[in-house]
Amino acid sequence: MDNIKVLIWGFGAMGSGMAEMLLKKKGVEIVGVCDRNADRKGKDMFEVLEIDRGERQPVIITDKIEELVKDKAIDVVLIATDSFTKGTFEKIKYIVENKINVISTAEEMAYPQAQEPELAQEMDRLAKENKVSILGTGINPGFVLDLLILALTGTCEEVDYIKAARINDLSPFGKAVMEEQGVGLTVEEFEEGVKTGKVAGHVGFPESIGMVADGIGWKIDKIEETREPITTNFERITKYAKVEAGNVAGCRQCGYGYVNGELKIDMEHPQQVLPETEGVDTGDYIWIKGTPDINMQIKPEIPGGIGTIAMCVNMIPHVINALPGLKTMLDLPVPRAIMGDMRELVQR
Repeated sequence: MDNIKVLIWGFGAMGSGMAEMLLKKKGVEIVGVCDRNADRKGKDMFEVLEIDRGERQPVIITDKIEELVKDKAIDVVLIATDSFTKGTFEKIKYIVENKINVISTAEEMAYPQAQEPELAQEMDRLAKENKVSILGTGINPGFVLDLLILALTGTCEEVDYIKAARINDLSPFGKAVMEEQGVGLTVEEFEEGVKTGKVAGHVGFPESIGMVADGIGWKIDKIEETREPITTNFERITKYAKVEAGNVAGCRQCGYGYVNGELKIDMEHPQQVLPETEGVDTGDYIWIKGTPDINMQIKPEIPGGIGTIAMCVNMIPHVINALPGLKTMLDLPVPRAIMGDMRELVQR
């Protein structure tokens, strides 16, 4: 059986991380990389990753997706370019119309029907028409504050109220995420960015709340969100950001889902670069009030960078196997690490 052939669209922190992970796996190969960054275009993927190519064929990075799709048999495209469904829709449409499966890191794509029902319906139609599947996933949304919660409710007779929190380190993420979180801004710039939409904060609360509610049969009538700056007393420097003392190191965001006017889903997500700088411990927490009550904590947090990378890579065979259409993590097998040959999980 031939290797699973993967194309990566977007070669920033997430795209390059997925490439590094794929190069360690059996039964899969990267046949193309598309990226518009001038510092990467025209270079061999292995050179950019600073990995010895050995006897493997070079993979030259290009900004022309049509050149990559046109002449290659590709099983799945990993798109790591956007956070929003509207921003990534045309890319997904192009890939699907070329009869190739898609996995997107766009946070809103984890449950696009929550905010973009018409685009979700159109993607589902296109995928079915072209006999391929589309999935949006990542660490959050895609796992911690939605799929993991739903898995825990599977042990409950009744669920009355759900609270969850993810306190995490933003450092592994790239420039786009830093800008969305307002990292490096002054407090005044952050607050203005929230008003104008430039500072989006965490993208995904409506998607996570929607997935959880739909998963257990609650009808959400209102979702509220708040965003507050997390400032630093010390300079913080990461690969993708520099924050001066007094400026914004991250964003504390909360999301609230109401059913018949009653708060049923309560989510908190303070995230910042290098939280340990000021003694902040990271972690993932879920509290379910019901029959029985369930309290879960993971300390420290599941790392966001490798978590998102792994979720996308580990879902590859399940997306290939899936019936055509727009899928969510509710529709596919439980994600798990693939330590053997990835081809063995594909049902040709």
